[in-house]
Amino acid sequence: MKIVPEEFGKLVFNEIAMKKALSQDVFDKLEQTIKNGESLDSTLASAVAEAMKDWAIANGATHYTHWFQPLTGITAEKHESFLTTVSSGNPILELSGKELIKGEPDASSFPSGGLRSTFEARGYTAWDPTSYAFIKGNTLCIPTAFCSYGGYALDKKTPLLRSIDALNKQALRVFKVLKMNDVKHIVTNVGPEQEYFLIDKTMFGKRLDLVLTGRTLFGAPSPKGQELDDHYFGVIKPRVASFMEEVDRELWKLGISAKTEHNEVAPAQHELATIYTTCNLACDQNQLVMEMMTKIADKHNFVILFHEKPFEGVNGSGKHNNWSISTDTGINLLSPGDTPFKNQVFLLFLAAVIKAVDDYQDLLRISVASASNDHRLGKNEAPPAIISIFLGDELDKVLKAIANDDEEFESHKERILLGSGVLPSLVKDNTDRNRTSPFAYTGNKFEFRMPGSNKGVSDANTVLNTAVAESLRAFSDLLETSDNVDKAIHAIVKHTIKEHQKILFSGNGYNDTWVEEAKERGLCNFPTTPDALAHLMDEKNVKLFGEHNVLNDIELKARQEIDFENYVKSLDIEVKTMVHLAKRNIMPAINKYIGKLANNITNLIAIDKSISTNYQKNTLDKLCNNLTKIDELTTALNDKYLEANKIDCFEKQAFIIKDTLLPLMAKLRAVVDECETLMPKNYWPMPTYEELLFSEH
Repeated sequence: MKIVPEEFGKLVFNEIAMKKALSQDVFDKLEQTIKNGESLDSTLASAVAEAMKDWAIANGATHYTHWFQPLTGITAEKHESFLTTVSSGNPILELSGKELIKGEPDASSFPSGGLRSTFEARGYTAWDPTSYAFIKGNTLCIPTAFCSYGGYALDKKTPLLRSIDALNKQALRVFKVLKMNDVKHIVTNVGPEQEYFLIDKTMFGKRLDLVLTGRTLFGAPSPKGQELDDHYFGVIKPRVASFMEEVDRELWKLGISAKTEHNEVAPAQHELATIYTTCNLACDQNQLVMEMMTKIADKHNFVILFHEKPFEGVNGSGKHNNWSISTDTGINLLSPGDTPFKNQVFLLFLAAVIKAVDDYQDLLRISVASASNDHRLGKNEAPPAIISIFLGDELDKVLKAIANDDEEFESHKERILLGSGVLPSLVKDNTDRNRTSPFAYTGNKFEFRMPGSNKGVSDANTVLNTAVAESLRAFSDLLETSDNVDKAIHAIVKHTIKEHQKILFSGNGYNDTWVEEAKERGLCNFPTTPDALAHLMDEKNVKLFGEHNVLNDIELKARQEIDFENYVKSLDIEVKTMVHLAKRNIMPAINKYIGKLANNITNLIAIDKSISTNYQKNTLDKLCNNLTKIDELTTALNDKYLEANKIDCFEKQAFIIKDTLLPLMAKLRAVVDECETLMPKNYWPMPTYEELLFSEH
């Protein structure tokens, strides 16, 4: 594949395209409007709309859409043609400033948590000029926020933008006290790492559980899994490489800096990482990444799985959210520099993050909660459900020295010598990588490892931005009333270290003793989504979002209702699929093989009564007993599902599903998977794990 720099961003109405399409005066006004967070006046909007339309048509677009992110977890769009007619009947191509700024999709047909009823259909989309418009196919996509007629946020973007504003507001208070008046704006940067599985399309189509739920509800382990670690960073097979090349090419056209791709640990698992960009843009781009990868996988006869745990017993897929904060003057506020012990700004913002994560560990857990991610957390390199921060030896020593009022601390970079003259010595980073840590410092940023691959990163970043904004608000209140800023910063950092020491953990998060230790420390442990969601409306959380104007109590309650509903409905589908497969596919297949075995035994005895049929009889006995168990468990599962379904409260249903249905599903799976190991391949009604994971890529 030939890399053509001119291709990068060719389908994006970015600064380069704007400078060419807009007059200098209009461009300057638009840039200033975006920087100051102001709304566009009608004259400016009309000029931008006309230029955007001409650019889009020149690049093959025939339609436009307000591209938004409703509370379904995916993106939505309603296409409108540029074509319209005037009084003479002649067709013209048009996009007005009004059409650019505001759209009107049906708000009642999307999840709203009760904010909109079916008879209250009106909703609005509002252009977000901080995220570039782009062309997808023949359509100009205009990133927008989505709200109800009453002004309630019905999307992921609106609270994210509010959280960015909140963090910027509080951080600027800090810089004002520090007399760093050249800093005018704070930017949060995000780089999501997207993990996924690629499965042959033909094999996928033969697995109803994968088709309907995204994960295998049944499946005995393959004789070979990831034990040898031979897939991780291994040679990428030609068919997969071809897919990755096309993904890169198409993402580059959309201005998305797809940078790193490799095989992940599990068979058939891979990863794509993008270069960091501003938080809002990164969240939008990650949605585009998933959409483009899905379409391109289909062209290569693959199906891409973003489910967090599609295969039991091997690694699941996460979406590690790398988060940093910097100034518009180019200072990374989480970069320690050569002397972190003396770097006041770094220590203050590091303390703000530590305080935020400890104070709102429940919200961070809630931000990544889903039925699918519950299967992943705490297993196979995924972090546990207990939030903790890993800083590494160097920063641990720095913070310990500050807490103990040590006046001197020697920071030095160690070098790694590899023992051969031809190999260079390597400079050690300030911190190692702890794969069991949910929230790890990795040199100049934090890696939040808990988000799942199937969910966007807007929720996680909204919580993180808002929580850090609250820390900075508290710090600013102290700094603004202090006579000695240097002493005040030292006191704040020292107090934060001592007060929030419990959230710092450098050990093995998989160790059984960590659960007890975390409990003694007073850390939250919400192993499942219902356990976590029940705390969303806790008083401190409602206060946090309300005081920073990110989500009011009505919007927050609606999201809790929607998340409980999503949990219930996704597991409803799994239960019904499990029952369907058991009754209509698996049980008939087992019964058929039982008949074959019985006939075989009868025929052998008829030939010669002295012939041993112990193997056949033992297998027959196991299968008959298991078939009875499958019937009983399937019936019990279906009955309990119908019982739960009668309850008119998603929260109550969620806890019944967690406590009653999930254990039954696990028991049913165990019996079915044992039967798979007892039967010939040609009798089993669906592709096995070895076929799904090791079919030729």
